Amino acid sequence: MAKFNQAFVNEFGFKTKTDFYEYTIRCGIAETVGTVKNRQDLFDPFFDNGRKGWWQKGDAYIHRKKFIDSLFSDYDVKSYADIVKLYLTKNFQIHDFKPAEASPIIKSKFKQLQLTGQEAELYFINHFREIEVFKDGSLEDARLFGDGYDFQIQIQKKFLLAEIKGLRSAHGSIRLTEKEFACADEYKDDYGIVIVSNLESLPKMTTIFSPTEKLALKKKTVIRQQISYHSKSLTW
Repeated sequence: MAKFNQAFVNEFGFKTKTDFYEYTIRCGIAETVGTVKNRQDLFDPFFDNGRKGWWQKGDAYIHRKKFIDSLFSDYDVKSYADIVKLYLTKNFQIHDFKPAEASPIIKSKFKQLQLTGQEAELYFINHFREIEVFKDGSLEDARLFGDGYDFQIQIQKKFLLAEIKGLRSAHGSIRLTEKEFACADEYKDDYGIVIVSNLESLPKMTTIFSPTEKLALKKKTVIRQQISYHSKSLTW
């Protein structure tokens, strides 16, 4: 609503924002009308919509906007409303709206929207220099390599590795994969876990180097069946 105003409400079949607010309460999406308005107030300053919103909060919520923009910034109001309808169907079992059939890439982006890890990684990319040890470093993305760390930060001739973990609230546990644990054990003081916590409101970054020594990590073995499908040997 901060971005699309009344046009967004119209996509859900409502004539006024008040009607839409009240609907969200009836469906259990929000507890009060004030909750919805307050959330919109946080996003209003980022758009040229004629409303100040909670401008006093500054960029407190800009991390959420950047994450959403990374997936859906080029979507028009109808396409974006369809994403929200998909979210309401999947997360609140609301079937009052019939969104257009989502394309495969829309479904993939929707899955990414649910993942805390990607949001935490984007936050780190935008704020890593706020961590004292990284402030003069240059960042290189290593996520595609799958070698047990997400980013390499070069500081003069020194290389540090960072693995990012995200938490929605200020509390929670983290886990390391076997590859991440081995990498942390190999690089020790040059390997840091960055926990981006409290993503729902005001994110906080906590960095722990030599995590295999400083964290009480308990080994858990989970056996999963992996199924693959193979063709015959053919001439291509």
